[in-house]
Amino acid sequence: MNDSTEHPRHGTSLHDALHAHVRESGGDTGAHLVGLADGALRVARRRQRLARAGVGVVAAAVVATAWVAVAAGMPPRAHEGQPAAGGGSGKAAPVSLLPVTSAVEHACTQGSGGYIVHATATQPALCVHADRARGLTDVRVTSAQAEKSTLDGTWQVRVTLSPADRTRFAALTGSLAKAPAPRNEFAIVIDGKLWGRPFVTSSITGGRFEIVGAYAGDLTGTTAHDLAHRLDPTG
Repeated sequence: MNDSTEHPRHGTSLHDALHAHVRESGGDTGAHLVGLADGALRVARRRQRLARAGVGVVAAAVVATAWVAVAAGMPPRAHEGQPAAGGGSGKAAPVSLLPVTSAVEHACTQGSGGYIVHATATQPALCVHADRARGLTDVRVTSAQAEKSTLDGTWQVRVTLSPADRTRFAALTGSLAKAPAPRNEFAIVIDGKLWGRPFVTSSITGGRFEIVGAYAGDLTGTTAHDLAHRLDPTG
């Protein structure tokens, strides 16, 4: 029997082992890990059918390494296994941090250049305008991690900026800190869409901020992981 026919059985045993591990450990991450196992097994079987024997051995080794790490209790990165929107080109999504100039409670009129925030069951629609000339464009992100707040259970994405952009970010937030609302806010714009508008009371020198959505609580676990994957240059 050659290596290419051995490989699906290896993937199946890993898959079954992970299912057993999830049943024993339980917890909120169980369903997520089982989904990862199912997806990896499908990939392994597809590769076995299409690839030559040598490639099959490499694919099996990669899958084995991933599942051993999870089963051993090593914490995966918060956004691991989540697909990037648009197919995952390997290039991080462009980010801009722009001073908010106005936020009014109605939908943006066509051609106004504002960012639309759709109404929710408890919050009104908004049209947010920001000053691109004073803001930071092409911001470089070094890491992005999706996480669930221990305070209220809402999802957020924690973003860390590059050293050069931390200095620019500190200067920007310092200039906004003493302005009246909403001009003490900065718009987080990713791929042309508004993802948040936090306000500041002092200069942020650590180069970190959280994305919670245009309104706090907007993000689901799926959207938070997907956004973190899109922002992280190593994802």
